[in-house]
Amino acid sequence: MLNILIIEDEPLLARTLAHLIELNPRYRVTGTAEDLTSALEAVEAQRPDLALVDLRLANSTSGFSVAAKLQELGILCLFTTGNAPGFPVPDLAIGCLSKPFQEADLVRALAEAEDILRGRQKLVLRRRLPEQLQIYSDALPPQDEQPAGWVRHLTRRTSPFSRLWKLVRRADHYRSAAPRA
Repeated sequence: MLNILIIEDEPLLARTLAHLIELNPRYRVTGTAEDLTSALEAVEAQRPDLALVDLRLANSTSGFSVAAKLQELGILCLFTTGNAPGFPVPDLAIGCLSKPFQEADLVRALAEAEDILRGRQKLVLRRRLPEQLQIYSDALPPQDEQPAGWVRHLTRRTSPFSRLWKLVRRADHYRSAAPRA
């Protein structure tokens, strides 16, 4: 079971997130907070595995400062914000879920976060994430540190010759062509 802390300054949105999260029996909301001090109190009351952090919080608190403090405590963060940062911040969060998002986007984000948290690796050729979700720790291995057996991603399935041949095929190659006499 994945324990989740919601750090959101809008109470209606925090309750909606909590209800959506608890629809899945694998996830449990440990608490909600609206700024840094209430987040630290919620962590002391019950330690979460993951925190959903809004970037603009109450009492002029930044989500970046909350994420930095939670990162020091060893708690992973996933940003949920209307204005996603224009640059990845993998030191503070594992990703960003941009508002407005749908229930399916939240479910996918939590599944990805759980996989990262549990250390699960997937064999995925091309990851298809929702438009609103950006995962920061998703980079391919660097060219000089490729693990054994790692296959370079090919951009095309067919060779250049095959693509050229498709362009210059003769009409008698088509099934609809009249049979030769």
